[in-house]
Amino acid sequence: PESALILALLCWVAGEVAAYPPWSFSWGDPASRGIRADPHTWSWVEDPQSRAISSQQPVTVQCQEAQLVVTVHRDLFGTGRLVNAADLTLGPAACKHSSLNPAHNTVIFTAGLHECGSIVQITPDSLIYRTLLNYDPSPASNPVIIRSNPAVIPIECHYPRRENVSSNAIRPTWAPFNSMLSAEERLVFSLRLMNEDWSAERPFTGFQLGDVLNIQAEVATESHVPLRLFVDSCVAALSPGSDSSPHYAIIDFNGCLVDGRSDDTSSAFITPRPREDMLRFRIDVFRFAGDARNLIYITCHLKVTPADQAPDPLNKACSFNKARNTWAPVEGTRDICSCCETGNCDSSAFSRRLNPLDRWPGRRFRRHDADGKEAEADVVIGPVLLSRAPGAVGERREGAQG
Repeated sequence: PESALILALLCWVAGEVAAYPPWSFSWGDPASRGIRADPHTWSWVEDPQSRAISSQQPVTVQCQEAQLVVTVHRDLFGTGRLVNAADLTLGPAACKHSSLNPAHNTVIFTAGLHECGSIVQITPDSLIYRTLLNYDPSPASNPVIIRSNPAVIPIECHYPRRENVSSNAIRPTWAPFNSMLSAEERLVFSLRLMNEDWSAERPFTGFQLGDVLNIQAEVATESHVPLRLFVDSCVAALSPGSDSSPHYAIIDFNGCLVDGRSDDTSSAFITPRPREDMLRFRIDVFRFAGDARNLIYITCHLKVTPADQAPDPLNKACSFNKARNTWAPVEGTRDICSCCETGNCDSSAFSRRLNPLDRWPGRRFRRHDADGKEAEADVVIGPVLLSRAPGAVGERREGAQG
């Protein structure tokens, strides 16, 4: 009986030891041996390959001093189905990939910050370079079926304006879209996409038809004499610039928000202005018919006049009031908007005001354009991406800080 009792006791001890998890089993108190127990340091994966795939970033971006490097995993959607490298392009210019890495199933794009149709936005603190990674699948062998949808992935690189990203200063040699005009003090024009209450900028993705774009135009005047900012024109297109086709005029005729004239829109300037050097307006979201990418670029022509100069038909901000069936200015008399209906605002009666800065004697302005225009700039905002549906595949945002 005594031996049977000892044998039973040994079997019980062996069973307790076998049932104890080996990763948390220890003899004595770990603290007494200087070891800190951490229950989260151990993890178990059934298939090591599945862990590698789950941690794989489909798109990574390196923002270098003068170029960006985009690495795309061919399992772009995480489904195990590899995309064709030839179906991937970079930017509105549709640049092809620079190299392939068959061992890692990756496609690499290397491009200068100003290449492939990328655009730059200048803010008081940053230079923001924006481009797109496009996936446009080639037709299947059987044209009746479709196995994948196109996708557009926005890519951004941010660079501080007041600090160097390396030992060398940034010395751009290209002409940025956010043009700058220098006088005795520098003028910097900008466009920003704002959130609903205008308190901060918002991403360029996730819009749907029926939403509203809040756009804020601004000129940084620093210590300049007081200026009033106007949006002379705005054109939407599928690429930066106003010359591409198709395109659609949002603001025209020297400050007439013509998009608000349509029956199904509520587009208008916001009144009153927050400041003389800032102008805000809202436009209803739209897309170009037949464009599978569902994106738009908006190019606006901004200009300034002295703040004490009264608005006129060439320098105005007019919205269409549907309730009164008439045009109304943000400031100034209503007669300056009468030409918005006829589209003839550039009359000879106001030709003497084509250069409003001539009213400032003794000031010499150096212009980027050599044709002697007033203080002005063409500024691009975009790409603004529309979701096909809430949470649609491909409306992902990949960014990187440079």
